[in-house]
Amino acid sequence: MRLHRKKRIRAKIAKGGEKIRLTVFRSLTGFYAQAIDDATGKTLVASNSKMAKAKNDIEGAGLVGKDIAKKCVAKKITEVAFDRSGYKYHGKAKAFAEGAREGGLKF
Repeated sequence: MRLHRKKRIRAKIAKGGEKIRLTVFRSLTGFYAQAIDDATGKTLVASNSKMAKAKNDIEGAGLVGKDIAKKCVAKKITEVAFDRSGYKYHGKAKAFAEGAREGGLKF
């Protein structure tokens, strides 16, 4: 079911057009995030719970959000489209989004 939601979300973001896509992935061992330019198909910025020296929990996801926001702002990326990859906007995904907003990104 998550993959069906992922396809729906990605289709809506693709209609939006020219913003950089900020996508997340959760695993049992970590929380990962990437800022992707869909026009070129390249990853511009990446971060994960190991890079941010955070645990794989809600607080750690918030730290990953702040870390990737800091990296994006350094590359002069301020507006992004948040791709939650089919995950509910709850728990780690929500904490990540709030951390990224605190870091200076606009969704």
